[in-house]
Amino acid sequence: MKVNQINVESNMNVSDLIDNFDASGVLGAGRVARARNILVDMIQDKDMNVFMSLGGPLIPGGMRNVVSKMIKEGHVNLIVSSGANLTHDLVEAFGGAHYRHEGKDDEELNEEGIGRIADINVGSDDFTIFETEITKIFEKIASKRKVISIQELLYEIGLLVEDENSFIANAAKNNVPIFAPGIIDSMIGLQLWIFSQDHDFTISAAGDMPYLSDIVFGSEKVGAILLGGGLTKHYTLASNVITGGLDSAIQITMDRPEAGSLGGAPLEEAKSWAKAKCGSNLASVVGDVTVIFPLIYASALDKINSD
Repeated sequence: MKVNQINVESNMNVSDLIDNFDASGVLGAGRVARARNILVDMIQDKDMNVFMSLGGPLIPGGMRNVVSKMIKEGHVNLIVSSGANLTHDLVEAFGGAHYRHEGKDDEELNEEGIGRIADINVGSDDFTIFETEITKIFEKIASKRKVISIQELLYEIGLLVEDENSFIANAAKNNVPIFAPGIIDSMIGLQLWIFSQDHDFTISAAGDMPYLSDIVFGSEKVGAILLGGGLTKHYTLASNVITGGLDSAIQITMDRPEAGSLGGAPLEEAKSWAKAKCGSNLASVVGDVTVIFPLIYASALDKINSD
C-alpha cells in the first residue's frame, strides 16, 4: 500500500488533519492516527472499562481540564495518578496557580521562593496554602477513619474539594476511583507523614488491592490510556495481569526503549508479560503528552459526535 501525502487546508479541523495522518499511515503521523482510532473504539465500546494513568507533570502542564472533561463525559472509568499530579490539582483547587517560566536563573528563583518544572513555575506561597488546606481535610477524614486505603482517602478528599475543574473532585462526584501507589513521593505524601506524627491515622497501600482486583475481574474488557511512563504506567498494566492483560491501549511518552525502562517500552512488549493480551489493539506514540493527547482527544470527540 502506497504512502498518501498529507494535505493541509485552511478550513481543516483537527479531525480532518488526523484523518490525513491516518491516510498517510507512516511515522509519527500514522501512530497518532492509530492512537486516535483506538481511543474512539475504547470510548464507544460500552463493555470496556477505560483506565487512565497520569505520569509526569501533566496537571501543571495544562491537562487538568482535559482530564476532568474525560471524567465528566464518562470516557474514563479509573485513574492511576502520580502523587505530584494530585498535589498540583489541589494547589489550584485551593486557589493557587501555575505560571509560565520567564527565564530567570534557578538560584534567583530559589531566593524568591519559586520552584521550576521545566518552563512552569510554582510559588512557595501556594504550597503554604496547600499545606494548610490539606491538613484541614485530613483532620475531617481522620475524625471518621483511623485506617484508610489510598483510593478511599482520595475519594474523601474529592468530596471535600469545591472546584468544578478539579479532577480529584470530579472523580469523586462521578464515582471514578483514583489509585496513587506512589503518593508518598509527593508534597501530599509529605503532609500525610507530618499529619500522622500527632494523629492516629494510617494509610494502607495494600488496602487498595481488593477493590482494584474486583474492578479488573468485574470488567468484561479493559482499555488503557497511558500518559507518561513510570510507576503509573506499570501499576495500570500490572493490575490487569490477573486476567491476562489489557484488551486495548494507547501510550504517549517521551521515553525511549533503548535503556530498557518500562516508560519507554513499546506496548507490544507488555504482551510477553501478559500485561496486554495477544491480539490486543495497541499504539505507542513518542512525543509530548500535553501536545499530542489534546489533539487525539479532540479528534476522537469529533469522530464520536459525528457518528
